[in-house]
Formats: sequence, C-alpha cells, structure tokens
Amino acid sequence: MIEIKSCSRSELTQLMSELGQPAFRAKQVFQWLHRGVESFDEMSNLPKTLREQLKEQCVLTVPQVERKQVSKLDGTIKYLWRLADGNCVESVLMRYQHGNTICVSSEVGCLMGCAFCASTLGGLVRRLSAGEILDQVIFVQKESGQPISNIVMMGIGEPLDNFDAVMRFLELVNDPDGVNIGMRHISLSTCGLVDKIDKLAGHRLQLTLSVSLHAPDDETRSRLMPVNRAVGVDCLFDCCRRYFETTGRRISYEYAMVDGVNDHDWQADLLAKRLHGVPGHVNLIPLNDVRESPLKPSRRVRQFQQRLEHQGVTVTVRRKLGGDIDASCGQLRRKTLGIKEQ
Repeated sequence: MIEIKSCSRSELTQLMSELGQPAFRAKQVFQWLHRGVESFDEMSNLPKTLREQLKEQCVLTVPQVERKQVSKLDGTIKYLWRLADGNCVESVLMRYQHGNTICVSSEVGCLMGCAFCASTLGGLVRRLSAGEILDQVIFVQKESGQPISNIVMMGIGEPLDNFDAVMRFLELVNDPDGVNIGMRHISLSTCGLVDKIDKLAGHRLQLTLSVSLHAPDDETRSRLMPVNRAVGVDCLFDCCRRYFETTGRRISYEYAMVDGVNDHDWQADLLAKRLHGVPGHVNLIPLNDVRESPLKPSRRVRQFQQRLEHQGVTVTVRRKLGGDIDASCGQLRRKTLGIKEQ
C-alpha cells in the first residue's frame, strides 16, 4: 500500500498515469490531501472510479487527538496525536505577534539521550514518515481553526536522524498548492549530527538551522548530550562554519540554561570566543523543570545574557510558553503512556 501523503508531486503524477488518469488529477489529489481530508470519498471532484482505486492502493494517514492541553496563561495548545499504529507524538501550537508557530515531532521517541529532555525517555520507537510529519501541521491547523505561518522542527526526535523523510516533508510543506509555508519560516533543530549538517548544507535551503549547543566545552556538553562524545565541540563549530560558508545562512545556537552546570561566566566567555568571526545568534532557553530530572533551571540567565552581549554576541531569551501545561518536549507523551527511562 502507498502512503499517499508522503508522495511528491512527480510521484502522484506517475501514480495517476499508472491508474489511467490524466496528469491534472495529481494536482487535485495533492490539494485534497493538504486540506486534511479524512477519506478518499471527500475528494468530490474526482471520478468515483479513481476514488475506489485510491482506496484499494493507498493509505490515508489521519492522526487522532489522544490528549489536548490549552494554557490559560498564553493560549498555547499542546496536542498528543495517536498514529495509525497506536504510537503517539506531540505537537505544540504557539501564538506570537508575528503569527502562529507549530512545533512538530519527527520521530516517535529519540536516540540521542540528552539529559534535560523528556523525549528520549524510553528511547527511539520509530521514525515518522514525511506524511506523518506533515499531518501535524495540517491537522493542528484544522483542529484549532488557527492558520499556521511558521514551523519549528524541535519536537520529539532528532530531525537529521530521519533525514530523507524530513527533506521530503520540507518539500511538501513548501509547495504552493499545499500548506505553502516558505523555507524562511521554518527552523530545523539538531543536536549536532555533523555528517548530516554537511549533507543539509548541500541542499542550500533557506531555512534556519538551530543547533542545540547547551555548552561550549566538551566536558559539560558530553555530560548533557551523549552525541558530543563522538564528535566534540571543536568539530561541531567547524561544521557550523562550513554550513554558513555554503548557505550564507547564520545559525541559531540553542542554549538551555541549567543551574550550576552551563551558566558560569567562563562558559559565556568561551562561547563568545567560539562564535567570534562567524555570524550566529544565541537563544537562551529557560529550562523547563522536569520532575524526573536532577537538572534545574538556571538563576543566572540575565547575567549570562549580559556577559555575551558585552562581547558582541547577539542574544535573545526564549519566551516561555505553556508554563501551566506539560510544556517540555515529550512530557505529555510520557505522562499519558506511562513511559519510563530505559
């Protein structure tokens, strides 16, 4: 069976040809899929014979809302979607002055093992298809009634660990006949898979690459992020430099502020030194307090920010949304499904 929502325009055209249909049917099917139809029978401008053929040969993914939490503080909505195989992933709809942003997941669970993240509890279950990633955008928009103008790939999973599906998702979500969200309105977050960052650079996409850095030194970063043990901070920054030189796009460095771990003055100084000469932006993230984690939110966010700014680094502090719901990535899935750390 063909998972039809993951099909590219050219693949849909080929499918229509194989079914004895004119090429223009591919555009019609594509548009219906991206409107969030839940059955092929809803595709009312297609011949009944074609709809029956699609039912026989194709799978139409339709996620179901398992749980939904709405923040009374800022209107942030967190969805837990149940997929066709019973697995669940999270999406978050956030409201900003510049428009609505959705945070999407790329995997069920995660291999990376970052110490501050609830997504990795229970490990990696499986990777999502391009259509399942796209479904989060389509059905959050449909269920909430709110138009989405921006996407951040910072939900459950490491996007570059699911490289091919993520690249296909970006192609689909960017299509003018679909959701039509431009690359400059998309951010992709990675924990620093150097070979995949180099591969991404070769595509020369106009998205924003966000590197989850969280420490400028190997000892601290390896403690927080096991992936660093295989790569190292020097190698990661060399890769980031290559990415900028290839794409011309400055990188955003995500830095979750952990009390007494990565919030010292000397770490701010080292971070500023590493960023010298390469355009970049540091996004300081007030850590969400995950009950199961011994890591606690830093009390020195403002001091750290000022020390970086005094050395010429562009810094922002991420606005904390959804403070009264399970805001941390993976928390709602873990709580609902009773997932424990492996």
